[in-house]
Amino acid sequence: MSTVTFDTLKFVKTLEASGIKSLEAEAIATAYRDASNDQELVTKKDLQIELAPIKVMLGVIMGGIVALIVKTFF
Repeated sequence: MSTVTFDTLKFVKTLEASGIKSLEAEAIATAYRDASNDQELVTKKDLQIELAPIKVMLGVIMGGIVALIVKTFF
């Protein structure tokens, strides 16, 4: 599983710059960090593994369509 670093200090500073109090900004940053940690990221390799069977099925379907067209018109 891939991990993404989250800069809580930068997040808090951004919230404070927009007028949110320090304690509230820290609570929001902590809540966001905790919620983000539960997420799983999909990697390129994950997608390749999932898409491989779909590519095969599409090839079979396209082959069937071409065979039907050839049979019908030739």
